[in-house]
Amino acid sequence: MHINLTAVAKANAGFLERVKAASGQDVAQCYQCGKCTAGCPVGYAMDEPPTRIMRLLQLSLKDEVLNSNAIWLCSTCATCTTRCPKDIDIAGVMDSLRIMAKREGRIKAVRSIDLFNDVFLGSVRKYGRVHELGVGMGHNLRTYKPFKDADIGTGLMLKGRMKLLPSKIKGQGEIARIFNEVRKLEEAE
Repeated sequence: MHINLTAVAKANAGFLERVKAASGQDVAQCYQCGKCTAGCPVGYAMDEPPTRIMRLLQLSLKDEVLNSNAIWLCSTCATCTTRCPKDIDIAGVMDSLRIMAKREGRIKAVRSIDLFNDVFLGSVRKYGRVHELGVGMGHNLRTYKPFKDADIGTGLMLKGRMKLLPSKIKGQGEIARIFNEVRKLEEAE
């Protein structure tokens, strides 16, 4: 496949700067050592490993980056960030890329992952923590698979490892404040 990088750079002018502004990270500093990919626990399942995502960003290949399933499969475990000799928060970059892709409606191929993120964050917003049963059931209902993994959930509840009802944390106001700050930042962009 032939790519005219000059044309791509013109077409995607400012993309790298937007990623830098959104993530607070200068991905141009990446020198492709590969430590991020070597340590990534989900790299095997990605269409583009973290090192390649960083290179695609440097080349302003916006479509390749934002259409990649890698940004959605990233578990944000921060192994890549910890291993980076240039101290680039690669997990933070991936998070920013997910937000950018979602804003542009580039989620069709990974809709299930996007739905999970929404249900997960909804649980944190409401209770201050994740209610596993609620997240699992909410995701299953929104993906039209209501009984997916029901046997696992039942076993966990019977063993006392998953609670039937959610509980709220102390300091619920702080959680609300964090979500409000994030909403304000998103509206300002």
